[in-house]
Amino acid sequence: MNQRSIELLRIRPEIKSLKIAEGISNDELFQNKTIRPIIKLQNDLLLLVFKNYIKKHKNKFYDLTLAKRLDYIETSIQRDIKFRNALKGIIIGHFTIEEYELYIENSSSLNKRMMSIVITRLKSQLQFFEQEVLV
Repeated sequence: MNQRSIELLRIRPEIKSLKIAEGISNDELFQNKTIRPIIKLQNDLLLLVFKNYIKKHKNKFYDLTLAKRLDYIETSIQRDIKFRNALKGIIIGHFTIEEYELYIENSSSLNKRMMSIVITRLKSQLQFFEQEVLV
């Protein structure tokens, strides 16, 4: 393992609540050991990236009801391919070489898992996106 891989693994947060059960699929194992910790590490950046996405799309997000805002998050990530690819890059850039080699074997399935987790995290932190009140 090279120095980059060692450092990437060192800075990842540990998710104590994750249980690695016997018999889980390779995709689920990869999700729990690699994707979830990276997304947790990158959480603040992912929030800012989505906040910037809202701004670049003329703040339409702020005119929506709560339910529509939740839909907006999901739709933005599912339909805006450039945006989705940027989010994937934020996560994939933290893979070790070994993890990347595993990832490319089943990237389609892992991408779905990755984006699902990002959508869930953004939705669960909806209050972050509230417009700041000007004083």
